[in-house]
Amino acid sequence: MGCSSCSSGKDGQPKGCKNNGTCGTDGCNKLTVFDWLSNMSLPGGVAPFHCVEVRFKNGRKSFFKNIENLSLSIGDIVATEASPGHDVGIVTLTGELVRIQMKKKKVDIDSEDVRKIYRKASQKDIDIWQKARDREQAIQVRSREIAIRLKLQMKISDIEFQGDGSKCTFYYTAEERVDFRQLIKEFAQEFSTRIEMRQIGFRQEAARLGGIGSCGRELCCSTWLTDFRSVNTSAARYQQLSLNPQKLAGQCGKLKCCLNYELDAYIDALNEFPKTEIKLQTEKGTAVCQKIDIFKGYLWYAYEGEWMNWHKISADHANEIIDANKKKEKVASLEDFASELIEDTKVDFENVVGQDSLTRFDQPKRSRRRNKNRNRNKKKVAAENNKPTPQKSKTNTSENKNSNKKKNNQRNNRKRKPQQRKNNDKS
Repeated sequence: MGCSSCSSGKDGQPKGCKNNGTCGTDGCNKLTVFDWLSNMSLPGGVAPFHCVEVRFKNGRKSFFKNIENLSLSIGDIVATEASPGHDVGIVTLTGELVRIQMKKKKVDIDSEDVRKIYRKASQKDIDIWQKARDREQAIQVRSREIAIRLKLQMKISDIEFQGDGSKCTFYYTAEERVDFRQLIKEFAQEFSTRIEMRQIGFRQEAARLGGIGSCGRELCCSTWLTDFRSVNTSAARYQQLSLNPQKLAGQCGKLKCCLNYELDAYIDALNEFPKTEIKLQTEKGTAVCQKIDIFKGYLWYAYEGEWMNWHKISADHANEIIDANKKKEKVASLEDFASELIEDTKVDFENVVGQDSLTRFDQPKRSRRRNKNRNRNKKKVAAENNKPTPQKSKTNTSENKNSNKKKNNQRNNRKRKPQQRKNNDKS
């Protein structure tokens, strides 16, 4: 849900807040939480919860105590306690919903991690914060050049300055342990600030940077997913997916987190199916499972030696055959069970759009000239029929008769000439 400043302008063109993730209403940022208790008032005599949730760059959030009892609301920029100095962030949640979030994330109110809020950020604090944020891109490029020059097997994925500009945190990923002592010395000389290196995993890197997944939507880890559970290849096997690493891997290079979403439903459905390792013993031969359709409840078996011929049977029939085999009884063949299945060939959709067939271009095109000539002749005939017929004089009719006789005589003479030639030849 975008904020009001991200809506379209008067001419229909998108305006865009251009705050790069620091919207005032916090409506189009990462890992936002809808405050569904905002319209509800507290009962009498109950003080509001004194902790608030503050968001920093790329969805990094922390809980802080409002000791000074400041009137804070969502979207306020505040200066918070840090070590050393202070940091600047945006308030994303207030009230009783913060208490629920702290219980969910198992954060103790009296712990040292919950620091305090100093004040609402002044214009001077915001200017220093924005200048530090503007330096991050150039420093990230320079830091990668230094790491490559030192031949360190690491990737610096993101940089975050503290609100007062006194400290810079470098987030990096690496497959092995990295000795970056020399790197920190050069960073301190190059950037003239306090350096902190923090290693993150590949999933955390994708969550911080964000992106578009293969489904066409934003990454789950950068929008709503906060806990990263382990994903195994067995999840793909349970769902009958091909073990193709290019299709199963996400932008982080690991298996997609969405493979776990429907895993429980597949496991519950597979409880009614026999194990695929079990072979069916029949009088015709031994049958081996080749394929499973979980939602339709069918299995495909093939006899040993006849791998091209698959027989489709239901899960109930497969369990009956297995029970019979346990009793040391054999079924005649799988065809007896497969013949009972009636295929439903009814089409579930209709062609309501009026699309043409795919073979419409295979037929030869008809020439349009003939049709044009036909249309012209029809128009001429219709025009002649609509004209009034003139009165013919007797002289004209006699002349026409004489002309017709002459034409007939000429035709007859032409027909007679070849006969005369034949008679001359005979003589």
